[in-house]
Amino acid sequence: MMTHAAYDCDVLVIGGGIVGLSTAYAITRTAPGTRVTVLEKEWGPARHQTGRNSGVIHSGIYYAPGSLKARYAVRGAAELVDFCAEHGIDHAVTGKLIVATDRAELPRLHSLVQRGRAHGLPVRELGPAQITEYEPRVRGLAAIRVGTTGVCDFTAVAVRFAAEVTASGGQIRYGAEVVAVDRRPWGVAVRTADGQVVRARVLVNCAGLHSDRVALLAGDEPGARIVPFRGEYYELARPELVRGLVYPVPDPAFPFLGVHLTRGVDGSVHVGPNAVPALAREGYGRTVVHPGELAATLAWPGSWRIARRHWRYGAGEMHRSLSKSAFTRAVRRLLPEVTEADLRPSPAGVRAQAVLRDGTLVDDFLIRDAPHTVHVLNAPSPAATASLPIGREVARRALLRARATGWTPPAVESGHCV
Repeated sequence: MMTHAAYDCDVLVIGGGIVGLSTAYAITRTAPGTRVTVLEKEWGPARHQTGRNSGVIHSGIYYAPGSLKARYAVRGAAELVDFCAEHGIDHAVTGKLIVATDRAELPRLHSLVQRGRAHGLPVRELGPAQITEYEPRVRGLAAIRVGTTGVCDFTAVAVRFAAEVTASGGQIRYGAEVVAVDRRPWGVAVRTADGQVVRARVLVNCAGLHSDRVALLAGDEPGARIVPFRGEYYELARPELVRGLVYPVPDPAFPFLGVHLTRGVDGSVHVGPNAVPALAREGYGRTVVHPGELAATLAWPGSWRIARRHWRYGAGEMHRSLSKSAFTRAVRRLLPEVTEADLRPSPAGVRAQAVLRDGTLVDDFLIRDAPHTVHVLNAPSPAATASLPIGREVARRALLRARATGWTPPAVESGHCV
Protein backbone atom coordinates (compact mmCIF):
# COMPACT_ATOMS: atom_id res chain seq x y z
CA MET A 1 0.00 0.00 0.00
CA MET A 2 1.34 3.42 -0.91
CA THR A 3 2.00 5.96 1.82
CA HIS A 4 0.06 9.22 1.94
CA ALA A 5 3.14 11.16 0.81
CA ALA A 6 3.51 8.99 -2.29
CA TYR A 7 0.22 10.29 -3.70
CA ASP A 8 0.34 13.57 -5.58
CA CYS A 9 -3.27 14.20 -4.57
CA ASP A 10 -6.21 12.42 -3.01
CA VAL A 11 -8.74 13.13 -5.77
CA LEU A 12 -7.78 13.88 -9.36
CA VAL A 13 -10.45 15.52 -11.54
CA ILE A 14 -10.12 15.45 -15.33
CA GLY A 15 -11.97 18.35 -16.94
CA GLY A 16 -12.07 22.07 -16.18
CA GLY A 17 -15.62 22.74 -17.28
CA ILE A 18 -18.34 23.74 -14.86
CA VAL A 19 -19.06 20.16 -13.72
CA GLY A 20 -15.43 19.27 -13.04
CA LEU A 21 -14.80 22.52 -11.20
CA SER A 22 -18.03 22.20 -9.22
CA THR A 23 -16.95 18.71 -8.17
CA ALA A 24 -13.58 20.00 -6.99
CA TYR A 25 -15.34 22.88 -5.21
CA ALA A 26 -17.73 20.44 -3.48
CA ILE A 27 -14.84 18.26 -2.30
CA THR A 28 -13.01 21.20 -0.75
CA ARG A 29 -16.18 22.22 1.08
CA THR A 30 -17.30 18.72 2.11
CA ALA A 31 -13.91 17.47 3.25
CA PRO A 32 -11.60 20.46 3.89
CA GLY A 33 -7.95 19.56 3.56
CA THR A 34 -8.52 16.94 0.88
CA ARG A 35 -5.83 17.31 -1.74
CA VAL A 36 -7.61 17.97 -5.05
CA THR A 37 -6.03 18.45 -8.47
CA VAL A 38 -7.91 19.38 -11.64
CA LEU A 39 -6.35 18.66 -15.04
CA GLU A 40 -7.71 20.61 -18.02
CA LYS A 41 -6.28 20.22 -21.51
CA GLU A 42 -7.17 23.78 -22.55
CA TRP A 43 -5.35 26.88 -21.30
CA GLY A 44 -8.29 28.07 -19.26
CA PRO A 45 -11.62 26.90 -17.83
CA ALA A 46 -15.02 26.54 -19.51
CA ARG A 47 -13.75 26.44 -23.10
CA HIS A 48 -16.32 23.96 -24.43
CA GLN A 49 -19.91 23.16 -23.37
CA THR A 50 -19.81 25.51 -20.37
CA GLY A 51 -18.76 28.55 -22.35
CA ARG A 52 -20.64 27.81 -25.57
CA ASN A 53 -24.32 27.71 -24.69
CA SER A 54 -27.22 30.14 -24.40
CA GLY A 55 -26.54 30.90 -20.73
CA VAL A 56 -29.99 29.81 -19.52
CA ILE A 57 -30.66 28.81 -15.92
CA HIS A 58 -33.21 26.07 -16.62
CA SER A 59 -36.23 25.58 -14.38
CA GLY A 60 -36.40 21.79 -14.77
CA ILE A 61 -39.85 21.77 -16.37
CA TYR A 62 -38.84 19.58 -19.32
CA TYR A 63 -37.46 16.65 -17.36
CA ALA A 64 -39.24 13.51 -16.15
CA PRO A 65 -40.28 13.55 -12.47
CA GLY A 66 -37.79 11.64 -10.36
CA SER A 67 -34.98 11.88 -12.93
CA LEU A 68 -31.61 13.31 -11.97
CA LYS A 69 -32.13 16.10 -14.49
CA ALA A 70 -35.42 17.13 -12.88
CA ARG A 71 -34.21 16.92 -9.28
CA TYR A 72 -30.85 18.56 -9.89
CA ALA A 73 -32.13 21.28 -12.24
CA VAL A 74 -34.91 22.40 -9.89
CA ARG A 75 -32.56 22.43 -6.90
CA GLY A 76 -29.57 23.67 -8.87
CA ALA A 77 -31.39 26.65 -10.40
CA ALA A 78 -32.20 28.08 -6.98
CA GLU A 79 -28.70 27.37 -5.66
CA LEU A 80 -27.06 28.87 -8.74
CA VAL A 81 -29.01 32.13 -8.39
CA ASP A 82 -27.88 32.35 -4.75
CA PHE A 83 -24.28 31.57 -5.73
CA CYS A 84 -24.29 34.27 -8.41
CA ALA A 85 -25.77 36.82 -5.99
CA GLU A 86 -23.22 35.94 -3.30
CA HIS A 87 -20.26 36.30 -5.66
CA GLY A 88 -21.43 39.23 -7.78
CA ILE A 89 -21.82 37.22 -10.99
CA ASP A 90 -24.10 38.65 -13.68
CA HIS A 91 -27.48 36.92 -13.64
CA ALA A 92 -31.20 37.61 -13.87
CA VAL A 93 -34.34 35.60 -13.10
CA THR A 94 -36.46 36.58 -16.07
CA GLY A 95 -38.97 33.77 -16.48
CA LYS A 96 -39.62 32.35 -19.92
CA LEU A 97 -42.42 31.59 -22.33
CA ILE A 98 -42.94 28.20 -23.98
CA VAL A 99 -45.16 28.93 -26.97
CA ALA A 100 -47.39 26.60 -29.01
CA THR A 101 -47.79 27.80 -32.60
CA ASP A 102 -49.74 24.79 -33.89
CA ARG A 103 -52.77 22.93 -32.50
CA ALA A 104 -50.87 19.66 -32.55
CA GLU A 105 -48.54 21.13 -29.90
CA LEU A 106 -51.31 21.95 -27.41
CA PRO A 107 -51.43 18.51 -25.72
CA ARG A 108 -47.66 18.60 -25.23
CA LEU A 109 -47.91 22.11 -23.79
CA HIS A 110 -50.55 20.90 -21.34
CA SER A 111 -48.29 18.00 -20.35
CA LEU A 112 -45.54 20.50 -19.55
CA VAL A 113 -47.96 22.41 -17.32
CA GLN A 114 -48.68 19.22 -15.37
CA ARG A 115 -44.99 18.35 -15.16
CA GLY A 116 -44.05 21.83 -14.00
CA ARG A 117 -46.64 21.76 -11.24
CA ALA A 118 -45.45 18.30 -10.20
CA HIS A 119 -42.00 19.86 -9.74
CA GLY A 120 -43.47 22.69 -7.68
CA LEU A 121 -42.64 25.32 -10.29
CA PRO A 122 -44.60 28.55 -10.76
CA VAL A 123 -46.34 27.90 -14.10
CA ARG A 124 -48.94 30.21 -15.61
CA GLU A 125 -51.04 29.33 -18.67
CA LEU A 126 -51.45 32.10 -21.25
CA GLY A 127 -53.74 32.77 -24.19
CA PRO A 128 -52.74 34.78 -27.29
CA ALA A 129 -53.53 38.16 -25.73
CA GLN A 130 -51.58 37.33 -22.57
CA ILE A 131 -48.57 36.24 -24.61
CA THR A 132 -48.31 39.74 -26.05
CA GLU A 133 -48.37 41.24 -22.55
CA TYR A 134 -45.02 39.57 -21.93
CA GLU A 135 -43.68 39.53 -25.50
CA PRO A 136 -45.52 42.04 -27.74
CA ARG A 137 -44.00 40.69 -30.99
CA VAL A 138 -44.33 36.99 -30.26
CA ARG A 139 -47.32 35.12 -31.67
CA GLY A 140 -48.83 31.79 -30.61
CA LEU A 141 -52.04 29.90 -29.92
CA ALA A 142 -51.16 29.39 -26.26
CA ALA A 143 -48.16 29.51 -23.98
CA ILE A 144 -46.97 28.89 -20.47
CA ARG A 145 -44.76 31.14 -18.41
CA VAL A 146 -42.23 29.54 -16.08
CA GLY A 147 -41.17 32.08 -13.49
CA THR A 148 -37.96 30.48 -12.20
CA THR A 149 -36.04 30.41 -15.49
CA GLY A 150 -33.18 32.89 -15.78
CA VAL A 151 -29.84 33.66 -17.38
CA CYS A 152 -26.29 33.98 -16.11
CA ASP A 153 -22.65 34.00 -17.15
CA PHE A 154 -21.69 30.33 -16.80
CA THR A 155 -18.06 31.00 -17.63
CA ALA A 156 -17.88 33.43 -14.70
CA VAL A 157 -19.43 30.77 -12.46
CA ALA A 158 -16.78 28.25 -13.52
CA VAL A 159 -14.03 30.80 -12.96
CA ARG A 160 -15.37 31.42 -9.46
CA PHE A 161 -15.46 27.69 -8.68
CA ALA A 162 -11.81 27.53 -9.77
CA ALA A 163 -10.89 30.47 -7.55
CA GLU A 164 -12.60 28.85 -4.56
CA VAL A 165 -10.77 25.57 -5.20
CA THR A 166 -7.34 27.19 -5.34
CA ALA A 167 -8.12 29.34 -2.29
CA SER A 168 -8.84 26.11 -0.40
CA GLY A 169 -5.48 24.62 -1.37
CA GLY A 170 -6.54 22.74 -4.50
CA GLN A 171 -4.50 22.79 -7.68
CA ILE A 172 -5.74 23.45 -11.21
CA ARG A 173 -3.39 22.70 -14.08
CA TYR A 174 -4.25 24.01 -17.53
CA GLY A 175 -2.69 22.73 -20.74
CA ALA A 176 -2.59 19.26 -19.16
CA GLU A 177 -4.12 16.76 -21.59
CA VAL A 178 -4.48 13.25 -20.21
CA VAL A 179 -3.14 10.60 -22.59
CA ALA A 180 -2.88 7.51 -20.36
CA VAL A 181 -4.50 6.16 -17.20
CA ASP A 182 -2.98 3.28 -15.24
CA ARG A 183 -5.21 1.78 -12.54
CA ARG A 184 -3.36 0.05 -9.70
CA PRO A 185 -4.51 -1.65 -6.47
CA TRP A 186 -3.64 1.54 -4.58
CA GLY A 187 -5.33 4.02 -6.95
CA VAL A 188 -4.56 5.53 -10.36
CA ALA A 189 -1.60 7.04 -12.15
CA VAL A 190 -2.33 9.48 -14.97
CA ARG A 191 0.15 10.62 -17.62
CA THR A 192 -0.27 13.92 -19.44
CA ALA A 193 0.84 14.82 -22.96
CA ASP A 194 3.94 16.57 -21.63
CA GLY A 195 5.06 13.38 -19.86
CA GLN A 196 4.14 14.30 -16.29
CA VAL A 197 2.61 11.63 -14.04
CA VAL A 198 0.03 12.34 -11.35
CA ARG A 199 -0.80 9.68 -8.74
CA ALA A 200 -4.14 9.79 -6.93
CA ARG A 201 -6.38 7.64 -4.79
CA VAL A 202 -9.40 8.37 -6.99
CA LEU A 203 -9.90 9.61 -10.54
CA VAL A 204 -13.01 11.67 -11.38
CA ASN A 205 -13.78 11.86 -15.09
CA CYS A 206 -15.59 15.08 -16.02
CA ALA A 207 -14.12 15.28 -19.51
CA GLY A 208 -17.39 16.16 -21.27
CA LEU A 209 -16.93 15.66 -25.00
CA HIS A 210 -14.15 13.17 -24.25
CA SER A 211 -15.67 11.43 -21.20
CA ASP A 212 -16.16 8.07 -22.91
CA ARG A 213 -12.57 8.09 -24.16
CA VAL A 214 -11.22 8.80 -20.67
CA ALA A 215 -13.34 5.96 -19.27
CA LEU A 216 -11.84 3.60 -21.85
CA LEU A 217 -8.33 4.83 -21.01
CA ALA A 218 -9.07 3.84 -17.42
CA GLY A 219 -10.14 0.38 -18.54
CA ASP A 220 -13.85 0.96 -17.87
CA GLU A 221 -16.44 0.24 -20.58
CA PRO A 222 -18.87 3.19 -20.44
CA GLY A 223 -21.66 1.35 -22.25
CA ALA A 224 -22.28 4.43 -24.38
CA ARG A 225 -20.33 6.68 -26.71
CA ILE A 226 -20.33 10.44 -27.08
CA VAL A 227 -21.88 11.42 -30.41
CA PRO A 228 -21.26 15.15 -30.89
CA PHE A 229 -24.05 17.42 -32.12
CA ARG A 230 -23.22 20.95 -33.22
CA GLY A 231 -25.64 23.67 -32.16
CA GLU A 232 -25.52 26.72 -34.42
CA TYR A 233 -26.57 30.15 -33.18
CA TYR A 234 -27.41 33.52 -34.65
CA GLU A 235 -27.48 36.86 -32.86
CA LEU A 236 -30.51 39.09 -33.34
CA ALA A 237 -29.57 42.40 -34.96
CA ARG A 238 -32.71 43.97 -33.45
CA PRO A 239 -32.63 42.75 -29.84
CA GLU A 240 -35.56 45.01 -29.01
CA LEU A 241 -37.84 42.47 -30.70
CA VAL A 242 -37.55 40.18 -27.66
CA ARG A 243 -37.81 41.07 -23.99
CA GLY A 244 -36.74 37.78 -22.43
CA LEU A 245 -36.69 34.06 -23.20
CA VAL A 246 -39.01 32.45 -25.77
CA TYR A 247 -39.06 28.72 -26.53
CA PRO A 248 -41.07 26.46 -28.82
CA VAL A 249 -42.82 23.37 -27.48
CA PRO A 250 -40.13 20.64 -27.61
CA ASP A 251 -40.48 17.25 -29.23
CA PRO A 252 -40.43 14.72 -26.34
CA ALA A 253 -38.63 12.16 -28.53
CA PHE A 254 -35.43 14.25 -28.46
CA PRO A 255 -33.32 15.88 -25.73
CA PHE A 256 -33.02 19.04 -27.86
CA LEU A 257 -35.27 22.01 -27.07
CA GLY A 258 -35.59 23.52 -30.54
CA VAL A 259 -34.64 26.95 -31.86
CA HIS A 260 -35.34 29.51 -29.14
CA LEU A 261 -34.67 33.18 -28.39
CA THR A 262 -32.57 34.11 -25.38
CA ARG A 263 -31.83 37.60 -24.06
CA GLY A 264 -28.54 37.24 -22.22
CA VAL A 265 -27.13 39.14 -19.27
CA ASP A 266 -25.38 41.52 -21.69
CA GLY A 267 -28.66 42.44 -23.43
CA SER A 268 -27.90 40.61 -26.67
CA VAL A 269 -30.42 38.10 -28.02
CA HIS A 270 -29.24 34.76 -29.35
CA VAL A 271 -31.33 32.58 -31.61
CA GLY A 272 -30.81 28.83 -31.75
CA PRO A 273 -29.46 26.28 -31.53
CA ASN A 274 -30.31 23.67 -34.09
CA ALA A 275 -28.76 20.22 -33.68
CA VAL A 276 -26.69 18.67 -36.47
CA PRO A 277 -24.07 15.90 -36.30
CA ALA A 278 -20.58 17.31 -35.82
CA LEU A 279 -17.65 15.77 -37.69
CA ALA A 280 -15.33 16.20 -34.69
CA ARG A 281 -15.73 16.23 -30.93
CA GLU A 282 -14.87 19.91 -31.01
CA GLY A 283 -16.35 20.52 -34.46
CA TYR A 284 -17.56 24.08 -34.00
CA GLY A 285 -17.50 24.76 -37.73
CA ARG A 286 -18.94 22.79 -40.65
CA THR A 287 -15.47 22.33 -42.14
CA VAL A 288 -13.85 20.99 -38.95
CA VAL A 289 -13.25 17.26 -39.48
CA HIS A 290 -11.15 14.93 -37.33
CA PRO A 291 -11.02 11.66 -39.31
CA GLY A 292 -10.18 9.48 -36.32
CA GLU A 293 -13.03 10.85 -34.21
CA LEU A 294 -15.45 10.66 -37.13
CA ALA A 295 -14.44 7.05 -37.77
CA ALA A 296 -15.02 6.20 -34.11
CA THR A 297 -18.49 7.76 -34.23
CA LEU A 298 -19.36 5.85 -37.41
CA ALA A 299 -18.04 2.61 -35.91
CA TRP A 300 -20.45 2.85 -32.97
CA PRO A 301 -23.64 0.91 -33.87
CA GLY A 302 -25.80 3.40 -32.02
CA SER A 303 -24.85 6.17 -34.46
CA TRP A 304 -26.35 4.29 -37.42
CA ARG A 305 -29.43 3.31 -35.45
CA ILE A 306 -30.09 6.98 -34.58
CA ALA A 307 -29.76 7.89 -38.24
CA ARG A 308 -32.21 5.20 -39.36
CA ARG A 309 -34.71 5.95 -36.62
CA HIS A 310 -34.69 9.75 -36.80
CA TRP A 311 -33.64 10.58 -40.35
CA ARG A 312 -36.61 12.89 -40.95
CA TYR A 313 -35.78 14.98 -37.90
CA GLY A 314 -32.11 15.03 -38.83
CA ALA A 315 -32.87 16.07 -42.40
CA GLY A 316 -34.86 19.04 -41.12
CA GLU A 317 -32.02 20.11 -38.84
CA MET A 318 -29.49 19.81 -41.65
CA HIS A 319 -31.73 21.87 -43.95
CA ARG A 320 -31.91 24.66 -41.38
CA SER A 321 -28.14 24.45 -40.93
CA LEU A 322 -27.41 24.85 -44.64
CA SER A 323 -30.22 27.30 -45.43
CA LYS A 324 -30.47 30.59 -43.56
CA SER A 325 -33.91 31.15 -45.06
CA ALA A 326 -35.10 27.82 -43.60
CA PHE A 327 -33.66 28.76 -40.21
CA THR A 328 -35.41 32.12 -40.44
CA ARG A 329 -38.74 30.44 -41.20
CA ALA A 330 -38.36 28.35 -38.05
CA VAL A 331 -37.80 31.49 -36.00
CA ARG A 332 -40.71 33.30 -37.62
CA ARG A 333 -43.13 30.74 -36.24
CA LEU A 334 -42.49 32.44 -32.90
CA LEU A 335 -41.40 35.91 -34.00
CA PRO A 336 -43.07 36.82 -37.33
CA GLU A 337 -41.17 40.12 -37.78
CA VAL A 338 -37.77 38.43 -38.08
CA THR A 339 -36.03 38.65 -41.44
CA GLU A 340 -32.85 37.00 -42.70
CA ALA A 341 -31.07 40.32 -42.32
CA ASP A 342 -31.87 40.29 -38.60
CA LEU A 343 -29.81 37.13 -38.03
CA ARG A 344 -26.05 37.49 -37.65
CA PRO A 345 -23.87 34.38 -37.28
CA SER A 346 -22.72 33.69 -33.73
CA PRO A 347 -20.27 31.10 -32.29
CA ALA A 348 -21.55 27.53 -32.26
CA GLY A 349 -21.47 24.95 -29.49
CA VAL A 350 -21.18 21.17 -29.48
CA ARG A 351 -23.38 19.00 -27.26
CA ALA A 352 -21.72 15.91 -25.79
CA GLN A 353 -24.61 13.48 -26.21
CA ALA A 354 -24.16 9.94 -24.93
CA VAL A 355 -25.73 7.28 -27.17
CA LEU A 356 -26.29 3.65 -26.24
CA ARG A 357 -25.38 0.77 -28.54
CA ASP A 358 -29.06 0.35 -29.54
CA GLY A 359 -29.26 3.98 -30.70
CA THR A 360 -31.03 5.32 -27.62
CA LEU A 361 -30.10 8.89 -26.75
CA VAL A 362 -29.24 8.89 -23.04
CA ASP A 363 -31.82 11.29 -21.65
CA ASP A 364 -30.67 11.62 -18.04
CA PHE A 365 -27.40 12.48 -16.40
CA LEU A 366 -25.25 9.36 -16.32
CA ILE A 367 -22.71 8.85 -13.51
CA ARG A 368 -20.98 5.50 -13.03
CA ASP A 369 -18.48 4.23 -10.48
CA ALA A 370 -15.70 1.69 -10.87
CA PRO A 371 -12.69 0.81 -8.68
CA HIS A 372 -10.80 4.04 -7.96
CA THR A 373 -12.86 5.94 -10.57
CA VAL A 374 -16.06 7.95 -10.94
CA HIS A 375 -17.17 8.76 -14.49
CA VAL A 376 -19.62 11.49 -15.49
CA LEU A 377 -20.64 10.02 -18.85
CA ASN A 378 -23.62 12.17 -19.85
CA ALA A 379 -23.94 15.73 -18.61
CA PRO A 380 -25.19 18.02 -21.39
CA SER A 381 -27.81 20.72 -20.74
CA PRO A 382 -29.05 21.38 -18.05
CA ALA A 383 -25.76 20.34 -16.42
CA ALA A 384 -24.57 23.94 -16.06
CA THR A 385 -27.78 24.84 -14.22
CA ALA A 386 -27.45 21.68 -12.10
CA SER A 387 -23.70 21.98 -11.56
CA LEU A 388 -23.83 22.50 -7.79
CA PRO A 389 -25.89 19.39 -6.94
CA ILE A 390 -24.10 17.33 -9.61
CA GLY A 391 -20.79 18.37 -8.10
CA ARG A 392 -21.89 17.35 -4.62
CA GLU A 393 -23.06 13.92 -5.81
CA VAL A 394 -19.86 13.23 -7.73
CA ALA A 395 -17.81 14.47 -4.77
CA ARG A 396 -19.74 12.15 -2.45
CA ARG A 397 -18.95 9.15 -4.65
CA ALA A 398 -15.30 10.16 -5.03
CA LEU A 399 -14.80 10.52 -1.27
CA LEU A 400 -16.37 7.10 -0.68
CA ARG A 401 -13.92 5.62 -3.20
CA ALA A 402 -11.04 7.41 -1.48
CA ARG A 403 -12.05 6.01 1.91
CA ALA A 404 -11.95 2.53 0.40
CA THR A 405 -8.17 2.99 0.03
CA GLY A 406 -7.85 3.47 3.80
CA TRP A 407 -7.78 7.26 3.59
CA THR A 408 -9.42 9.41 6.26
CA PRO A 409 -10.49 12.98 5.41
CA PRO A 410 -8.29 15.53 7.20
CA ALA A 411 -11.37 17.21 8.71
CA VAL A 412 -12.29 13.94 10.45
CA GLU A 413 -8.75 13.53 11.75
CA SER A 414 -8.88 17.01 13.31
CA GLY A 415 -12.21 16.34 14.97
CA HIS A 416 -14.38 18.39 12.61
CA CYS A 417 -17.65 17.15 11.18
CA VAL A 418 -17.74 16.22 7.49
